Amino acid sequence: MPKISVIVPVYNVEEYLEKSLTSLKNQTLKDLEFIVVDDGSTDGSAAIIKKFVKEDSRFSYHKKKNGGLSDARNYGMKYAKGEYLAFLDSDDYIDLDLYEKMYEKTHDEKGFFQADIVETDFIWEYPDKQVVDVSKVDDMTRVIVDIRVVAWNKLYRREFIEKLGVKFSKGLRYEDVDWCYKIIPYMEHFASVHGTYVHYVQRPTSIANTQNEKVRDIYQILKNAITYYEDHKLMYRYKNQIEYSVLRIIFGSSFLRTIQIKDPTLRKEILDEGYDFVMHYFPDWRHNKYLQADKTLKNYYYRTINRTTLHWYAKIFRLLKRVK
Repeated sequence: MPKISVIVPVYNVEEYLEKSLTSLKNQTLKDLEFIVVDDGSTDGSAAIIKKFVKEDSRFSYHKKKNGGLSDARNYGMKYAKGEYLAFLDSDDYIDLDLYEKMYEKTHDEKGFFQADIVETDFIWEYPDKQVVDVSKVDDMTRVIVDIRVVAWNKLYRREFIEKLGVKFSKGLRYEDVDWCYKIIPYMEHFASVHGTYVHYVQRPTSIANTQNEKVRDIYQILKNAITYYEDHKLMYRYKNQIEYSVLRIIFGSSFLRTIQIKDPTLRKEILDEGYDFVMHYFPDWRHNKYLQADKTLKNYYYRTINRTTLHWYAKIFRLLKRVK
């Protein structure tokens, strides 16, 4: 059994793919398998993958009809045999000692526990700069608030994931949010690694950096997560954490994506939908204990939001970011 199965969805990324797969091939931890899923690429990606398969038996090539990132990840998981699962987007790359350092954290030194999830730091890789994003989880009582809800900077114990039966939401953006929120409540042991990185490459043409009507997918993703917590009797325990996370996403990262939409009518609609979403599910959100306890500038911004100020903030941020 390999120590880690790494699932790599690929769709038309020939410019970045060689660097990504090379960073896997040269990992200092050797007991790995790389499941590369070609999600219907029409460029030269398939030839690059096949070259790696020919050179290194740890790589396997899986071709499927285009179904999107979530579908490719779910497809790849069917072939995984490793003790742990990992996901790497095919335009990103990793430091060469990453999986060795992460795997070292999967088992307690005294053998008392095995981690369900291991998280590592990552770097926002821009054309002209790098920004380090450090794991902030140090208190398991607020893990939902502090954990980064991305799938690709973590190891997951495969038996833990298979027992839960959780899959990525097909056809929606922000699938990592849904995936993480459904897994976290059942996690018993967590570990983090510092000083070795996933390089999260920022491409102007990537899905994550293309802002259009699909921005509103986040509302369906968050609705799915809330429904999951309600159906599985988890909301009573995690209500404050989920509430704070939802308002932080909608008034934070989703807000920043929405203001980049050029169509002013669509932009206003999506901003209003977000405000209505928060008020519908969490009408008393202003009393949230995390919002009240942490006296940060961001929390002050959140506390001042109403339907009117939200649109004023949109105008101000568009000017500051020079969005046309």
